[in-house]
Amino acid sequence: MPDILRELFSYDFILRAVAVGIMVSLCASLLGVSLVLKRYSMIGDGLGHVAFGALCVAVAFNMAPLLVSVPVVVTAAALLLRIRGNVRIKGDAAIAVISSSSLAVGIIVTSLTQGMNIDIYNYMFGSILAMSDRDVYLGMALSAAVLLLFVLLYNVIFAVTFDEDFARAAGVNVSFYNTLIAIFTAVTIVVGMRIMGSLLISSLIVFPSLTAMRLFSSFRGVVICSGIVSTICFFLGIVISYSLDIPVGASIVVLNLAAFTLFFAAGSLRKYF
Repeated sequence: MPDILRELFSYDFILRAVAVGIMVSLCASLLGVSLVLKRYSMIGDGLGHVAFGALCVAVAFNMAPLLVSVPVVVTAAALLLRIRGNVRIKGDAAIAVISSSSLAVGIIVTSLTQGMNIDIYNYMFGSILAMSDRDVYLGMALSAAVLLLFVLLYNVIFAVTFDEDFARAAGVNVSFYNTLIAIFTAVTIVVGMRIMGSLLISSLIVFPSLTAMRLFSSFRGVVICSGIVSTICFFLGIVISYSLDIPVGASIVVLNLAAFTLFFAAGSLRKYF
């Protein structure tokens, strides 16, 4: 194991990927607690498809993928929340409409330009090699901003997550903070797609929070445990991926599934003691 770690971290591109990945994992896990409790967990999957469509367009026209996809996905997040507020369109239907439409646009643009090349494949399934220096610096800056704002707005996010009516009565602009959470999620998804891929990025949002909820009942406890689980699973996923030469995103998801199974079993056993 020590030899594998020394060999693994002798590569600069892996060090960059780990640095960005850990920050993205923390962002996704912290935001995931609020999203799961508010039953917005599928928004991550929807925005992942939107990000894929935007990235396909950016690659087709030789534009900077992150610079193009971030504003597009943020706009989609705000639009999705507005649609969810429409009583004529249910939340899951709104996600399906936006995600499938974005995915279709991305596929059409790709087929009409350069086809399914290695760059598009990496965006779909994730790849450490796909991260350039610009992606790393921009990803770390965006992730740091999301983490900082989450910590500063922790009390407000807690209030909005558990009781919107009470928060609204206390003078909190619930709509604004819901939109802000969606924007944070959009940024996290776009940055994390480079490693996890559009098809697996939502797992970073859902799995850690669900895992932590098997053993913890307080919001703070779930948030802390979720962040720890997500970070450990990401790091071990990188190591296993390198050791067995398998995709990084899939390795991380399988480890998150294993952690969820262990926590679920521990939570079930605790009821009998």
